[in-house]
Amino acid sequence: MRLLIVEDNVELSRLVAGGLAAAGYESDIVGNAAEAREAVSSVSYAAMILDLGLPDGDGLSVLRELRLKMEPLPVLVLTARGGLQDRVSGLRSGADDYLAKPFAMEELVARLEAILRRPGQLLGRSLRLANLVYDTESRQIFVDDQPRIISARETSVLEILLRRQGRVVPKKNVEDHIFGLEGEVASNAVEVYVSRLRKQLTEHGAKVVIHTIRGVGYLMAEEK
Repeated sequence: MRLLIVEDNVELSRLVAGGLAAAGYESDIVGNAAEAREAVSSVSYAAMILDLGLPDGDGLSVLRELRLKMEPLPVLVLTARGGLQDRVSGLRSGADDYLAKPFAMEELVARLEAILRRPGQLLGRSLRLANLVYDTESRQIFVDDQPRIISARETSVLEILLRRQGRVVPKKNVEDHIFGLEGEVASNAVEVYVSRLRKQLTEHGAKVVIHTIRGVGYLMAEEK
């Protein structure tokens, strides 16, 4: 699950990204409002962690723009503005939660997980299909209740397909989930990782199938 961190303090943003990585999340980091707008327009994120004091404007303006566009992206505001009126303003502008600095990393992760567990959001403790189970917290895969090892990139592909099981996931969404803002990606990278995932699932005896919908994307379903 990929997150967007909008924070101009480089050291803090790296600390947050490191803490989130330890909790099983991948993150992209941007340092101003303009980069945040560009990132959201080009990548499908699970949630945004947003600082308000950005060098090119107020983070609340970014938040209000998202909500005016009916963008449902969950947003956790993380800021030094901890006063009551600041919190009220942030929540009324469309924030899903508000956490003041300084903060404990454990609380940030817990609040983020609470947001993502809400109806319509992406997080569930475990994702199941046929005899395959994926634990979203430990990133562990089980087949017939036995733990199995699948490499990191393939696990990212598995996660997004399981979260949308029975529905077609556009190839671009899979690519964004794996690579985010990493830059140039080989044109066949997604196909390679999907192929490897198919092979690993077959070797482990998972009774699922990944269908390729040509020109569109991929669909994961129970094996018939």
